[in-house]
Amino acid sequence: MLFSRKAAGTLFVGGAISMTLGSLLYPSMLGVQKVSSAPERVVATPATGPLTEADRDFVVKVRSAGLWEYPVGQKASKKGTTKAVRNAGKHLVDGDASLDAACRDVANQLGITLPNQPSPQQQGFESRLSAESGKQFDADMATTVRATNGQFLTTIASIRSTTRNSLVRALADQANDTVLDHITVVEKTGLVDFAQALAQETTSPNLPAQDLTPPPAVAGQPQVVLTPPANSTASPSPTVG
Repeated sequence: MLFSRKAAGTLFVGGAISMTLGSLLYPSMLGVQKVSSAPERVVATPATGPLTEADRDFVVKVRSAGLWEYPVGQKASKKGTTKAVRNAGKHLVDGDASLDAACRDVANQLGITLPNQPSPQQQGFESRLSAESGKQFDADMATTVRATNGQFLTTIASIRSTTRNSLVRALADQANDTVLDHITVVEKTGLVDFAQALAQETTSPNLPAQDLTPPPAVAGQPQVVLTPPANSTASPSPTVG
């Protein structure tokens, strides 16, 4: 879910946001493949710079990507049949936990509501991989992670080059580093089916919009936290003033 560098009530960030929380809720029809219909529309004006619909949707996408990939990484680190696959799993867990912490911090500062579950499509990725084992799991994990991260790389580059919000820029920088690392470690397994991965990256899924949308968090439900490993080596998120 990338250049190699590293909420209820009225919103108020740095004394500059005048929008209400309702205006920053991610739209119910937001998909992983597309942002909302007016991506350049400014939805809030915090001290860190104008926040557009595309910026807000990007923060949600970072969260959603980690929610499905993190448990897949846990499985890979335990049931991968090769050292390279197990190492890739550890990188997924480490990177997703660190990126999710930054995402939750940015969302909190900007008043963006985050999901607690990935989209149905992403849940399908996780369910399929959970049911597999042995070399089938290894190969499908590597190809699926390569395809989804390759696709997300384009999204990150677009946001990084267009956002005027410094918090979103910093999150895009960290997402870029994380995604490039994940792409690299799964490629090192030697198991990526590049033809399949590239086809998935360039073909829009034939799915209804609701299958591409993370379900809203249940009111009062504790926020899901992706726990970093004890020996985490992921770089901390950058501090943005």
